[in-house]
Amino acid sequence: MADIRIKGRMVNAIRISLDTHDHNAIRQQLTPMLQKGFPAGTLAVIESSVEQELIELIQLLISLDLQPMAVTEGLLAKQARSIQFPVIPSDRQLQQVKATKEQVVETKPATAEKNEVENIAQAEPAIQHITSYHNEILRTGQCLVQNNGDIISTAGINSGSEAIASGNIHIYGSARGRVIAGAGGNTAARIFCHSLEAELVSIAGTYCVADDIPQHVAKQPVHIYLNDQQELVFEALQF
Repeated sequence: MADIRIKGRMVNAIRISLDTHDHNAIRQQLTPMLQKGFPAGTLAVIESSVEQELIELIQLLISLDLQPMAVTEGLLAKQARSIQFPVIPSDRQLQQVKATKEQVVETKPATAEKNEVENIAQAEPAIQHITSYHNEILRTGQCLVQNNGDIISTAGINSGSEAIASGNIHIYGSARGRVIAGAGGNTAARIFCHSLEAELVSIAGTYCVADDIPQHVAKQPVHIYLNDQQELVFEALQF
């Protein structure tokens, strides 16, 4: 048996794009974003449109419970290479589109108990789950993202497009692009589609590219989920 094996696994990471080198401003703006649903230790790729001290920036992100993993090729690449910090190519630019409709499920925190000195305090509603409904085909070069819930597409997605959700993805049509559910590590997420023709499918970082998708489910209605061994299961659906 070989002592070394290579296995495919997608790394879940967020990309932080910065247009400022003011670290106080970065902290103030990032903190509420991260509190909305990114767990401690989330991997982060850094890109910046302005020059700044990379080591200080890395330390700032670590203090926010992020784990910086690389910078993109660009202004910070020279500094990164000088400290042997990874540099990765810039991603292809996709146009992020807005869902046709969103359904938000909210829960309101309990009203604070009455105090002899203070008035009753009422906190703002906390968003728990969002479902994005999209009734237009997702075209090549477009990306639909839902970081706090599910995506339901009623028209399908083309090759060269992406659907990314922290929860489940339902595609009532052909899934020809990249379908990424459970973004952020939700292993209970699932993918459903009427015709599986995807370039890549992924749940919580475990992925499968087109060439490795089981032939018996190609271009068929499919339910995809993770088993107890964190392996992708492709289950044909019968209508």
